Parts: sequence; C-alpha cells; structure tokens
Amino acid sequence: MNYKNSKFYIENIPVKKLVRSFQTPFYCYSKSRLNENIKNFNKNFEKTKPLICFSVKSNSNSKLLKIIKNNGLGADVVSLGELQKALKVGFKPSKIVFSGVGKTMSELDFAIKKKILLINVESESELKNIISLSKNKKSLVNVGIRLNPNVNAQTIGKISTGRMQDKFGLAFKDAIKIIDKYKNSNSVRFKCLSVHIGSQILSNVPYQKMMRVVNSFLEKVSVNFEYIDFGGGMGIDYANKKKFDFKKLALEINKFSKRNECKIILEPGRSIIGNTAVLISKVIYIKENLKKDFIILDAGMNDLIRPALYNAEHMIIPANKSNKKSKKEYDFVGPICETSDRFLKMKKFQKLNEGDIVILKDVGAYGYVLSSNYNVRPMPKEVMVDRSKTQVINKRQSIKDLI
Repeated sequence: MNYKNSKFYIENIPVKKLVRSFQTPFYCYSKSRLNENIKNFNKNFEKTKPLICFSVKSNSNSKLLKIIKNNGLGADVVSLGELQKALKVGFKPSKIVFSGVGKTMSELDFAIKKKILLINVESESELKNIISLSKNKKSLVNVGIRLNPNVNAQTIGKISTGRMQDKFGLAFKDAIKIIDKYKNSNSVRFKCLSVHIGSQILSNVPYQKMMRVVNSFLEKVSVNFEYIDFGGGMGIDYANKKKFDFKKLALEINKFSKRNECKIILEPGRSIIGNTAVLISKVIYIKENLKKDFIILDAGMNDLIRPALYNAEHMIIPANKSNKKSKKEYDFVGPICETSDRFLKMKKFQKLNEGDIVILKDVGAYGYVLSSNYNVRPMPKEVMVDRSKTQVINKRQSIKDLI
C-alpha cells in the first residue's frame, strides 16, 4: 500500500478505481501484505518454532482466516462462534486453543467433543465444569491454567489483561492451589501454562517481567507443562512513532524455551492483520468553523469504533496527494449522532473538497469485527485486493435487511 504518482494504490489498483466499483465506506485488505506479515512473524521466531495460533477475535472474516490457515497457523478462539468458524474454515482441532473467562457449559461441551488442543481454564469453577463434562464422556481433557502475572503492559487500560485488577486468569497462589488439588484427576491433564498481558504492547519490558513471573511459578508448581502459552499483544506502529522489536522478544522466548524444555504457543492478532487493511471513506461535508473545519465523512463510529472506544488514532491520508495545504486544523468526524464520533484532528493536511476520498489506515485488527448497526446503519463491505484482482469477501448489509 503506497503512493504512485501521487495516487494511493492497494497493490496494483488505485483507490479511486476501487471507489468507482464499491460504495464508500468499505474496508479493503491487501492479500500480499497478509501473507508477508505471516512470513515475517514465522521468520522472527524460526529458532523457537512456536505453535502460532491467530487471534480470531481480532478479525474473523472467513476468507482471511482461510489464508491464515493455509499458511500453517492455528487459531486462538474465545467463543463458541469463533470455534465453530475456525473449524468450518479448516483449522485442525489440534491447533486450536480456547480462552476466555466466561465459557458456558455448552461451549465447553462442544470444545471437548471436538478434541481441541487446549481449553485455557480461568477459574476453579470452570475447571469443575470441565471435569463434570469429561466424566460423563469418560474422556481426558487437555487444559491450560491461565496465570494472571500481575504485570502492567503499559498499554491502554481497556485492553490490559495481566494486572491483578483485571478479570483474566488466576492469581499466583490460587493457580498453584488448584493445580495441586486436581493434578491427579483422571478427567483433566494440565498440559499448558497460559499468560496474556494485554494488547498493542510496543515495549519488550512487560514481556520480560511476565517471563520472570512465569519462571518463578514453574519453580514452585508440581507439574511439568508441555506448553507455555505467552498469548499475543505485540503492537503495530499506528502513528509512525515506534515499532515493536520482534527480534528481541524472539531471543528472550528462545532462551526461556531452552531453559524450561517446553514448547511455546503464541497468539498474535494485530501484528498479523492490523496493517493489512484500510477504511476508504468519502468527504460528505466540510463544515467551516473559525479555528478549524469539520471534515464530515460517510464512515462513522459504527464502522470503526476504536477511536471512540479507546481514543485510538488511525492515520488519515488522501487518496490523491496535492501540494495545496489547508491553513486550518481539520477535525475528521463521522455522521453518527454522538460527539465521540470523531477520528482524528490534523494540522497541515492538504486542502480537501466535498466528495474527496480519504483513507483511514491500519484498520485490519478490531475494525470490522467491532462494527455495529448503531443509528440503523448497514455494516460496510469488505474487499480484498490480490495484485490486480478484487474480491468481495463480505457483502455490505442493506437497510432493507435491517428493517
């Protein structure tokens, strides 16, 4: 995705040509970038050779999941729907990990029937339910214990999962007690220790702290785990400021793996899919103000809620570059009847006119999956570009369908 002769291209197709074919707003993905991201992730961790389970919650489009599965990855799921979709797409049960604090009996029952690799347990009550179900089926279920390492990932509070005040995982002492209590069960086998400390992490320091806690835990626990699941959370560079150092993390994980003689599971989502997509939108109105102009787009917070929900900033660029700069600050907003329906404030942006096309970058992760029908607005179309070809991978809803 880049400019050629001042026109923004997605692979070999200019955005303006895409807009002639598809109604804005719509999500557009680059197949080449997705394949390249997976290749680079594998390369960074080639010494450790972890089981890489893509975080389905970050993007659950079936066509994209099929590409990810065809690259040899497994799946990390957090609901019955995600599990069923992963199986339908073709992920092997032996490469599926089921996480989440609120798995129901029906979800656990289905996961046990499908003999997936792991169910990561987050409470003693959940473990008791698994034991009850496995006794009825006379089966042995592989489980992981999710440890809450009480590590602050220094990320957005709403997506931090490894602090003691967060709902995820078990406290250090509680996890040890539960393992000691159930380690001789004929119904479950403690196959994995799982940790996950948050999302959009841009420093290796939280991972180093997490590994120190895990090492301490392994010294005190009375079972040998075949797997250590370090979750995901590796961030991407949304604002051209800071990139995550994958090589440094890979080196640390490789040392950990050798020291503890265990296999590693990683659950990337954003770092695989985040920068593969853009949200293409049209300027409906320019509402002039004394100090700034409101650029009112046809995309709203129902299409991309991350800025409203997390104060996340997605860079906005024009489809066609121009040397004419606006003297005012631009406030890019949507049409939704909410003050929080705004994307970004920018100075020194090029001068825009009503009807111009703009592009919101890096929306592949937690973009479409968090979209909604708020204000009875249809959810947008998803399109994938493969060199010079386009494919609709999710149709736009119609208002008729909603009504």
